[in-house]
Amino acid sequence: MRLEIVQVGEPVLRQAARPLSPAEIVAPEVQQLIELMRETMHNAPGVGLAAPQIGLPLQLAVIQDTGESPTTERTPVGFHVIANPRLTLGDGVAEFFEGCLSVDGFQAVVPRARSVRVEALDHRGAPVVIEASGWYARILQHEIDHLNGKLYIDRMRGDTLATNKNFARYLAGVPIAEVIATSDVWSRDLAPTAAAKK
Repeated sequence: MRLEIVQVGEPVLRQAARPLSPAEIVAPEVQQLIELMRETMHNAPGVGLAAPQIGLPLQLAVIQDTGESPTTERTPVGFHVIANPRLTLGDGVAEFFEGCLSVDGFQAVVPRARSVRVEALDHRGAPVVIEASGWYARILQHEIDHLNGKLYIDRMRGDTLATNKNFARYLAGVPIAEVIATSDVWSRDLAPTAAAKK
């Protein structure tokens, strides 16, 4: 059974989700929810799905990524669950295009920490520590944002926002530094002049 993914504007996407106890995590209802979230994520398709994205304000997310790309520091990540995560950002920032199943049809450049440490509970309610870098660190930050009522559009470079169609048409394959440099020029060109402000 595929769950409905809610879209930006739904209040649940802007609320801080509630933590789950280890007993709740291992309960049959939450275990079934995890499997449904996994199926929904795969069918979307996506690399992560947080409970608020299916309308449930719970500190729970599923993650799996089979992609690989040296450019985006992306390597495969096996399926796993994080509950009640605590995020510590590492040094360095990476900027890449990012999309979201709850902001369907768009993507934008989003600056994210290049590395992170996450302390969470797994699908058995057991404590886990994840040290991640590259694209995996980006996925973790994105999903944890969902659990705190935030979306990538809160962090994006607004002048890089594009529909998926226009991204494929104009931006796919363009080095990210060039995209950022171009967007900086657009921002300067669109900024009101002193005369226009008066």
